[in-house]
Amino acid sequence: LASIWLSGPLVLGLGPLHMVLLVLTGVVSALTVVPGRANLLQGGVHLSIFAAFVFLSFSP
Repeated sequence: LASIWLSGPLVLGLGPLHMVLLVLTGVVSALTVVPGRANLLQGGVHLSIFAAFVFLSFSP
């Protein structure tokens, strides 16, 4: 969505493996954190996985 408003190309700076991990995290989160299907523990696990991904993406 950000590339629609930006005049230039959107470069995330992630390698193919990190892109796959980011998409996989989003898909798994969307499938399990649907209202009524997940509890607080599962949501916390997904948030911690995403936080670990973000941390590892910024620190080599």
